[in-house]
Amino acid sequence: MSYSDWAILARLIRPQGRHGEIIADLLTDFPERFADRKRLYLIASESSSAPEREAALERHWLHKGRVVLKFCGVDSINDAEALRGLFVAIPARERAPLSDDSVYLSDLIGSEVVDVASGPAPIGRVKDFDPDAGLLVVQTEKSQTGKGGEVLIPFAKNYLVSIDPAAKRIEMRLPEGLLDINAPITDEERRELDTGGDDERS
Repeated sequence: MSYSDWAILARLIRPQGRHGEIIADLLTDFPERFADRKRLYLIASESSSAPEREAALERHWLHKGRVVLKFCGVDSINDAEALRGLFVAIPARERAPLSDDSVYLSDLIGSEVVDVASGPAPIGRVKDFDPDAGLLVVQTEKSQTGKGGEVLIPFAKNYLVSIDPAAKRIEMRLPEGLLDINAPITDEERRELDTGGDDERS
């Protein structure tokens, strides 16, 4: 199966406890349905050639906006550590239907973000999503921001023009200067900040 055949439910972060439990960021609006999902799959990032593996969910519980998962056969911290960074997924055909104005967060990963207010001008591709802050983490090219790296873009209806999940394209109309505010600092800027900090302490 290709990456587009999966619906991503969560991303495994780190061990949580001593008996194989692992905490995960939720990438679904339906966390309660983990109770109905005893058969899940663990997959690597889209750029990885590692095959998916089936995993049986033993139990789960919500914890501070995340979910803690315990898989059958994962019974130690070392077992859980080996799963760090993997995505929890189900086949896309099994996911719940959405209303017309909704979208699965997993469908946004890899999408090209285009600012139609300036051209249109491509910004970069969605690398991640912060569901708590409602932010797209977009990997940019140096030519787009002058700095390269990641920028954070609010995933707000006021900015959103259109989403085409099949074409992996998100069109937005962004306020002037937003990308500059949220762009990563350069090495030179970081050195200036460090120097300023030294001056304050002297």
